Amino acid sequence: MRNIVVKELNQSYIEDLEIEIVERKGIGHPDSISDGIAQAVSNALCEMYQKELGEGCILHHNTDEVQITAGDSDPDWEGGIIRKPIDILLTGRGVSEFEKEDEKGNKEIIKFPLERVAIKAAKDFLKETIINLDVELDAVVECKIGHGSGDLVNVFDRSPEAIPKSNDTSFGVGFAPLSEVEQLVLATEELLNSKEFKVDYPAVGQDIKVMGLREGDEINLTIACAMVSKYLKNREEYIEVRESLKSIVEELAPKYTSRSVNVDVNTGDNDETEDKSGYYLTVTGTSAEMGDDGSVGRGNRANGLITPCRPMSMEATSGKNPVNHVGKIYNVLANKMANDAVDEVEGIKQLHIMLLTQIGSPINEPTASIQVILEDGLKLEDVEDDIKEVINRNLDNIRDITKLVIEGKARTF
Repeated sequence: MRNIVVKELNQSYIEDLEIEIVERKGIGHPDSISDGIAQAVSNALCEMYQKELGEGCILHHNTDEVQITAGDSDPDWEGGIIRKPIDILLTGRGVSEFEKEDEKGNKEIIKFPLERVAIKAAKDFLKETIINLDVELDAVVECKIGHGSGDLVNVFDRSPEAIPKSNDTSFGVGFAPLSEVEQLVLATEELLNSKEFKVDYPAVGQDIKVMGLREGDEINLTIACAMVSKYLKNREEYIEVRESLKSIVEELAPKYTSRSVNVDVNTGDNDETEDKSGYYLTVTGTSAEMGDDGSVGRGNRANGLITPCRPMSMEATSGKNPVNHVGKIYNVLANKMANDAVDEVEGIKQLHIMLLTQIGSPINEPTASIQVILEDGLKLEDVEDDIKEVINRNLDNIRDITKLVIEGKARTF
């Protein structure tokens, strides 16, 4: 049975904290690339299984063990080369063989091209994301995904109405709304990594990390941005692009905060030198080409941010199966619940939610702990029933999360 508890949050409102730290690792950061590949592989396996076995029949898999070992490169003004390719290792578990039985009792062994599908998904993600990377020459994708048993289908192959049972004792967390700094950090990376932005600024790579620090009413954004060397003739052009990024983010900031915002870009640069080594130059736009490794779950949480001033789960959300792995489902769902509650229930200043269940329990019957800070004048009894209604509705429709994840409509990192 569901156990939904709504209490007051016994801590300071996020905007009243003296110090707030927020980080986002952009889509081209090695950790984010690992997350993205893991999720892309999982989605591809889900599509493969459903194509052969029918909609909703997704066999057991977890592909959340992607490891990136950096290559070696020599970027230079207007060019550069990759000396050693980036090594990408896909591991985890998936079903490669399944015994299917039709209505007449006839049995058929279906063999899935698991490795080929996984490698293609990884390469397709790289081509779409790291647009200056020659995926065939500058990356080596190796698949070591283990072959699990098709017998585990008993928790997956169910009617659309059936509720899967949890395959782990785990929890998920979410919160809403995002603070001003959180919104600004997220919006900054998303702007600089948007396809439209790259048309105007092709020298801006995908490996962009944004670190936000708020001290009182002063916000400092530190941006580390890999530049693509072939689009830059010299240090002067590099500095011009770098200063443009600073100005663009400064112009963006007032959309999210009235606080004072200072922006620094590539603070490790040495403007005293003409030498290429004094600047954050890359051949492909990611530091994975030259010494920065990556792993799944080491970067952004399911809401796209790293927020040490907020509740967080250390669960690696990307790549886990979206059917009954509550470590994945609950982190995605908790953030959706939190945002739904804040949008629909008036008077909530801040809401935290934690979902927990035991292995073998129906995934729609967790313990749900909701903590709120309310606007002045409101009492908990004024909003408690409305909050519980939002939580119950989302739990009633928990299987929608699976579809949203597979369709790429739910953020996992």
